[in-house]
Amino acid sequence: MTANELSERLLDFAVRCGKVVDALPDTRLGRHVAGQLVRCATSPAPNYEEARAAESRADFVHKLQVALKELRESGMWLRLVIRSKLLPDAKLKNLIEECDQLIRLLAKSVVTAKRRSKQAPAD
Repeated sequence: MTANELSERLLDFAVRCGKVVDALPDTRLGRHVAGQLVRCATSPAPNYEEARAAESRADFVHKLQVALKELRESGMWLRLVIRSKLLPDAKLKNLIEECDQLIRLLAKSVVTAKRRSKQAPAD
């Protein structure tokens, strides 16, 4: 997968989560989850873009780790939506699967980047 393809997947994930947020009920729990989910789910795409423009390998790794952290949080909020029956799980199954795939992709990228930084010659 190219960097541009991953960037597009992260952007699509943010858009899909935004639609989930808009569909949540206007209850105290629904509003709380909506606020949390909209923040964390829209964060990975711009953090990944920042990583692509990183000033050093350490900066790259850090920004990837932030994107990964936000994806993990998004997955938790999506599971909470299902568990608390705010929305039917059938509507969220594919989105949660996409979140899990993105987590695996970014986690592998972090591992690879860290390994390469250890192999790089010192300045």
